[in-house]
Amino acid sequence: MNITHNQPLQLLNNFTPAHFLAEYWQKKPLLIRQAIPNFKGLMSPNELAGLACEDDVQARIIKQKKDKWSVQNSPFVESDFTKLPAKDWTLLVQSVNHYLPEAADLLSQFNFIPHARLDDLMVSYAPTGGGVGAHVDSYDVFLLQGSGKRNWKISTQTDLSLIEDAPLRILKHFETEQEWTLEAGDMLYLPPQIAHWGVSMSDDCMTYSIGFRAPKTQELMHEFLSYLQDNIGADSLSVDSLYRDPDLGLQNHPAEISEGMIKQVSEMLTKITWNKQHVADFLGQYLTEPKPDIVFEPSRKFSKNEFIKQLAIKNVALNLKSQLLFASEQFYLNGEKLAVPTQLIACMRDLADKRYLITTGQQTNIHADVADVLHEHYLAGFIDLKA
Repeated sequence: MNITHNQPLQLLNNFTPAHFLAEYWQKKPLLIRQAIPNFKGLMSPNELAGLACEDDVQARIIKQKKDKWSVQNSPFVESDFTKLPAKDWTLLVQSVNHYLPEAADLLSQFNFIPHARLDDLMVSYAPTGGGVGAHVDSYDVFLLQGSGKRNWKISTQTDLSLIEDAPLRILKHFETEQEWTLEAGDMLYLPPQIAHWGVSMSDDCMTYSIGFRAPKTQELMHEFLSYLQDNIGADSLSVDSLYRDPDLGLQNHPAEISEGMIKQVSEMLTKITWNKQHVADFLGQYLTEPKPDIVFEPSRKFSKNEFIKQLAIKNVALNLKSQLLFASEQFYLNGEKLAVPTQLIACMRDLADKRYLITTGQQTNIHADVADVLHEHYLAGFIDLKA
């Protein structure tokens, strides 16, 4: 769907996206009754459990017994579910949008937030009493209720001390400031660092959590320095990169790192520079890099000429696990920088924005250009052909 900043959305309490971003995004919670009217969810509890049994799916079963918590990680087998108690447990399945086309369609309703910020769609199932305890998240999240009911309590408390030795980061103390029960179609937006606690109020409770990543400064620093090491060689520096000390004098302590050495190395390090393009390239590759658990299945091995013929009868779509972003006229797909000719930039922006590109009915030269850019990525499983 296309989002305009002057179009009120029921998804946002009939605020415009611009109003929501200005007044609520990363600022304060927002409860939205019937954000998606008649929304009952995208899958049944049994289908969610089946997905959690797949080898490449990240999932957890979290159980609470009195004040004790336990976590079991995927992959699961059917008997893992038949042995569960009648209440007080939760199944969490990550990145459901990588496996379910309907989940990707749901995420498209949140296109007023840049794709670069999107993390994934997590789906949870819980019988009565199930939850993951009071906690805070470092990311923005929309909590959309599917089937059943869930009670949410939130707090702006500053006491973030945790229960010792718990397998989850559960708050030791929680002071309820606001409380709501969400039913099918209701949604709660929470900015980062708002303490919250959700508990299932029915035996068919399924919640859809749309999360938006917020990398920590330390993480960005580490990854960017690694990027510089790999992408800015010594030949790009304006000085000889070899340490030199032709005026070395005798030291009283041979084991001492001298002030002169510290000063010279400090000056050498100041010569390492970068520009906006380096930052853009880093972000493009870093933000589209697939998570370590993601595996792509190679596509049918069409030659490039066969692929061009396919583009005349089928359209191009990003694989559900793929991420395509762009900065100005530079594109990044699954951690790789793409070479895109000028005449194809508008088409590739459409593919990035909508995750779908109509090639049927286009001129043959467009098919050839698309094949030049995407054929090898199609073979790798990053790109799909759709009727």
